[in-house]
Amino acid sequence: MRTLVLGWFSFEYYGATAGDLMAKDVVCEWLDAAGHSFDVALAPPFEGGVDWRTIDPAPYTHLLFVCGPFGESPDTVAFLERFGHCRKIGINLSMLQDLDEWNPFDLLIERDSSKEANPDISLLCDQPKVPVVGLCLVEPQEEYRKRARHREANEAFERLVDSREMAVVPIDTRLDKNGTGLRTPAEVESLLAGMDVVLTTRLHGTALSLKNGVPAVALDAIVGGAKVTRQAGVLDWPVCFQVETVTDEQLGEAFDYCLTAEARAKARECAAAAQRVLAGLRRRFLDEVDAPTSSNAS
Repeated sequence: MRTLVLGWFSFEYYGATAGDLMAKDVVCEWLDAAGHSFDVALAPPFEGGVDWRTIDPAPYTHLLFVCGPFGESPDTVAFLERFGHCRKIGINLSMLQDLDEWNPFDLLIERDSSKEANPDISLLCDQPKVPVVGLCLVEPQEEYRKRARHREANEAFERLVDSREMAVVPIDTRLDKNGTGLRTPAEVESLLAGMDVVLTTRLHGTALSLKNGVPAVALDAIVGGAKVTRQAGVLDWPVCFQVETVTDEQLGEAFDYCLTAEARAKARECAAAAQRVLAGLRRRFLDEVDAPTSSNAS
């Protein structure tokens, strides 16, 4: 017996979701448990499977379609007819038509239909969790003139992101015109606080991450270093690089360090030390805000 597994991931750019692919992994595990050999039909951008349109149908005894809305259409009729000799199984489908009107399956375990509903099988998929990483970049800063290297800094972070599996969350701290839908300081800080790591070319991306115990890979986009470098130094945060000297290897090692408990403890330590210093600055302000103006002030 041999089964061909199809889903909306079997059709080129047909809107296959993470849930579709998780459901596919679940049914493949079920087929293994049932002792079935199987192939998975995949279409771009997904790779590694077979093309249901060109593969020889003859070796297959079962056709299994998994996950998503399912109704009678030219696409569904095409593969049902091409594999017409197979036992047809539908799993985790939302049937668009009344089952008394149209049900092409010999075995249907639906997600929902005119007759019943079941939990979505993606709940059974044991996916590994990857780091959730904030990407907090500053816009080009013309005030630094020829020292500015924002494009190079952004590209360095792009290479880092491409080198590892991570869930990247763009975070814009600018609030007069925000590129990520954030509206208030509380929204910005809450998002930064929820990250595992923050990659940033911004001073406040660095400071507010550390404030919330989140390690930051800080990259100063200004040749020779500017306010990002100075702030990392005064906070005693060691993970700060300058754009003209940083290497991909350094960024990768820094990212790995920032995922450790040691890095999170260091971030909390830096924030606590800074807050103690700032308590002194507050006292100084209160003591001196109404002091007599110096006679040599202009």
